[in-house]
Amino acid sequence: MTPETVRVPLGARSYDIKIGGGLLDKAGELIAPLLKRARVAVVTDEHVMAAQGERLKAGLATGGVEADFITLKPGEATKSFSELQALTGRLLDLGIERDDMVLAFGGGVIGDLTGFACSVLRRGCRFAQLPTTLLAQVDSAVGGKTAINVPQGKNLVGAFYQPALVIADIDALATLPPRELRAGYAEIVKYGLIADAAFFEWCEQNGRALLEGDAGARAQAVKVSCEAKAAIVSADEHEKGKRALLNLGHTFGHAFEAHFGYSDKLLHGEGVALGMALAYDYSVRLGHCPDEDAERVKAHIAASGLPAGIADLKTQIPADTLVHYMMQDKKVEQGKLTLILARSIGDAFISKDAQAQDVAAFLKEKTGR
Repeated sequence: MTPETVRVPLGARSYDIKIGGGLLDKAGELIAPLLKRARVAVVTDEHVMAAQGERLKAGLATGGVEADFITLKPGEATKSFSELQALTGRLLDLGIERDDMVLAFGGGVIGDLTGFACSVLRRGCRFAQLPTTLLAQVDSAVGGKTAINVPQGKNLVGAFYQPALVIADIDALATLPPRELRAGYAEIVKYGLIADAAFFEWCEQNGRALLEGDAGARAQAVKVSCEAKAAIVSADEHEKGKRALLNLGHTFGHAFEAHFGYSDKLLHGEGVALGMALAYDYSVRLGHCPDEDAERVKAHIAASGLPAGIADLKTQIPADTLVHYMMQDKKVEQGKLTLILARSIGDAFISKDAQAQDVAAFLKEKTGR
C-alpha cells in the first residue's frame, strides 16, 4: 500500500497527515526531521501499549529516536483534571522542553488529553498524533481540538492546539475489537452526510468490507475523511462557522454519553451514530428533510451494527435529562441550542434557533418519557 499524504493548510502551523500501512515501523524516519534532539516522550494507554507498543519502539529506534513511554489507563475517565495534572507532572519530570516532541499514541482519549497537556505545558510544547483507532484516524487526531471531560459535560475544558504531524497507520486497526471499529465508522459516515452524498453511497457499498478488514477500503475512507476535515479546519480553525458541521450528531450523542457517565456502556462513535439518526429524524419533523433520506441514513447505521434509535440502547432515559445535558453543549448561544440538521443526505446545515422545549417534546416522543 503506497502511503498517502493529506496536507492541513494553516499557514505557519500547517502539517501533514501520513496515511498507509506499516507507518509505525518507520516512525523514527518520519518524525526525526521534526526534532531538535532525537528524543520523544510517548503517551499511550495499556491496551495500545500491549498491542502496538513494541512496533513503535522498534520504529522509532530505526530512525535513531530515543523514547520515554508513559502508559495510562484506557477509557474516557482518563480525560479528567486529575489525569491532566498527573500527565503534565510526568512530562515535566522527564525534562520535556518547548521544542521537544510528545507523541499521542492511541485513540481519541489519549490524543485529546495529550494534546491539551501539550497546549499548557511550558505554555506550549510540540506534539504529534499517532492515532491507533479508526475514530481517531478519521476525526479526533486531525484539526487540533484537545480537551478533557468534566461532570457538566464532554470536552468542555480544552484548547485548539494543532499537532506537528499525524501518522495514521492502517495496520494498527487490525488489532481493534469489532465494536471499536464500528464506533469509528460512524465518523466516516458523518463526512458523507455533511457534504458528500457520493461518499455516503460509497459507504453503503463498501462499509461492510471496511469493517471486515479490507485494508484498501480503510485507507480510502481515512483519506477521504481527512481531506474533508482538513478543508473545513483550514477554513474555520476555531469553529466560528462551518466547522460546527463536523458536530453532526454530536449534540444529541454527547447527551447520551453524559448520561452513561462517559463509560464503555456507550462509546463515543455509538453516541454519534445515534445522534445522527436523531438529527435526521428531527430534520424531518421540522420539514427540512425528506423522510426517505432519514430512513436511508438509519438503515445504513443499523446495518453497520450501530444504534439507530433510542430503543437500541435498551434502557429508559427521561427526555428532560437529555435536554439538560444538551444545554451544556459548547455551541449553546444565549440559551439556545445550536444543532446540525440536514436538508438531505450530503446537505447538512447549522441551525441556531433550536428551542429546548421543542427538542424535549421530540425526545419525549422517542423515549416515551
